[in-house]
Amino acid sequence: MRQFTGLVLVSLLAACAPPAATVSNGADGSKPSSGEVEALGDLSWTKGGMVAAANPYAVEAGLEILRNGGNAIDAAIAVHAVLGLVEPESSGIGGGAFLVYYDRAKDTITVFDGRETAPAAATPELFIKDGKVMDFVSAWQSGRSVGVPGQIALYKAAHDAAGQASWEALFQPAIRLAEDGFLVSPKLAEALASPRLRAAIRLDDNPDTAAYFYPDGEPLPAGFRRTNPAYAATLAAVATEGPAAFYTGSIAAEIVEATNAGPDGGAMTLEDLANYKVVQREPVCGALQSSYKICSAPPPSSGGIAQNLILGLYDHFKPPVTMNADESLYLKAFVDAQRLAYADRDHYVADADHVFVPTAELIDPAYIKARAKERFAPDGKSFPGDPGVVLGKDPMRPMWGEDPTTPGAGTTHLSIIDLEGNAVSMTATVEAAFGSSRWAGGFLLNNQLTDFARAPETNGKPVANAPGANKRPRSSMSPTLVFDEGGDLFMVTGSPGGNSIVAYVAKTLVGVLDWGKSAQEAAALPNIIARGNTVAVEIDVDGGPEAAQALRDMGYTVEERTGENSGLHLIVVRSTGLEGGADPRREGVALPIR
Repeated sequence: MRQFTGLVLVSLLAACAPPAATVSNGADGSKPSSGEVEALGDLSWTKGGMVAAANPYAVEAGLEILRNGGNAIDAAIAVHAVLGLVEPESSGIGGGAFLVYYDRAKDTITVFDGRETAPAAATPELFIKDGKVMDFVSAWQSGRSVGVPGQIALYKAAHDAAGQASWEALFQPAIRLAEDGFLVSPKLAEALASPRLRAAIRLDDNPDTAAYFYPDGEPLPAGFRRTNPAYAATLAAVATEGPAAFYTGSIAAEIVEATNAGPDGGAMTLEDLANYKVVQREPVCGALQSSYKICSAPPPSSGGIAQNLILGLYDHFKPPVTMNADESLYLKAFVDAQRLAYADRDHYVADADHVFVPTAELIDPAYIKARAKERFAPDGKSFPGDPGVVLGKDPMRPMWGEDPTTPGAGTTHLSIIDLEGNAVSMTATVEAAFGSSRWAGGFLLNNQLTDFARAPETNGKPVANAPGANKRPRSSMSPTLVFDEGGDLFMVTGSPGGNSIVAYVAKTLVGVLDWGKSAQEAAALPNIIARGNTVAVEIDVDGGPEAAQALRDMGYTVEERTGENSGLHLIVVRSTGLEGGADPRREGVALPIR
């Protein structure tokens, strides 16, 4: 593992926070006693447990479940049910998720695909209106953008497969908070008050959301105690009746009514909701030259393909240790690996239940080696590779037209390891901020279908990620697990952030696995996103300006950015215990339980 000490990347890699201890503190620097509870677990697992998520209320809910004998699956459900209440701009039960679960006793990894689906009436022309492709904002705020929510069904599928606590108990922390009230966080308050965001979304046009988010016409301020009795009632119904309370009956009717209302209403039916199914999938895993194994979600998620491509290409590009190379070359290796991997991901990844996605071919070591030889100059144009040609099969690139779809950033991520060494990495979303701004049962509905290509063809060729009946849109979400050369769990990571999720998560993998960073240091590194022909660099954090200048000096076109919306939450398993990291750009914490 390389420790950087040189001049260029000292600013980028070493100017982060000092190495994290085995707990990441809250925003106020405190160490809540809830994180230090003594509890019994699997005696062969001695590392304890940890919950890392985007809001202290949610982390406390997860710790409560673990204290009372629940496992990682149980804690993840409780954490997310709270996040849907306190962080509605990012995710909620009106959206969907990918959950990657590691069962230590069985040594198995399972992916629960709770991605939203298009209604049965959807066609490739979903976002064509009056013969033209709808602009993003119009599509985002339309009923056409709402997919059938998968979150509640995912909760149940995961709990049935591996949960230990009672189903009803998992919702009690969120129900209590919704009834008693939670303090509005600065992040939520700032989002509601943003003039730019408020001009785009329709929260203050809908009477229900206007009353909830803009009482007396003003956005909720930080510190305001907000109750949500409708959300409490919805969760109470789900707790006692199961998912049927959500996918049939009065709540389902509210969802359909809100979706199909104007402007540009959708075509969702009660049958679409009743027919929703979570898909249990195998993870996509690839081995690195360093012997680490990276496992993430398969298509329609980008995680398994993109993370293995980036890290595999990085292994080919980084200078050998014996070269004593300038450290800027490691930054260049990371950027060039992203450029090639993003091009492949954009071209090929879609819903593999509806179109062919060459998953195995894209992470085949022979393809990655050949793809590395297609590394192009900093001022060159990105392009997808062709694993079919490389592997002696029929050409694959000509199957699809180019797809530059850019997903939104209304997403959250949580990482959990329980007292028996089981782990959950779950990324959940309503797509863009506050989803579609449509409201039912005390929660917001997603705009997930804008993750499809709004233009279904390019130059006369169909796009793999075009809309379709019951189809799941491509996702950038990359909930990821890493295992060491002995097959033991080493790392749990993931992030929100739209199409930049791929780069954010890869940053933590490279940071921890190759640059010798702690979990907290890796989360705090400047975000660098190399999708397309420019490299976006976060410049309002330590090391960002220096990285931007280093890349310019190497000939890259650099886009300077501020206010990056990553929300990384990760856990690294060290010999001394669990090391947590929570993205300083958001309000999350990582707290242990022993």
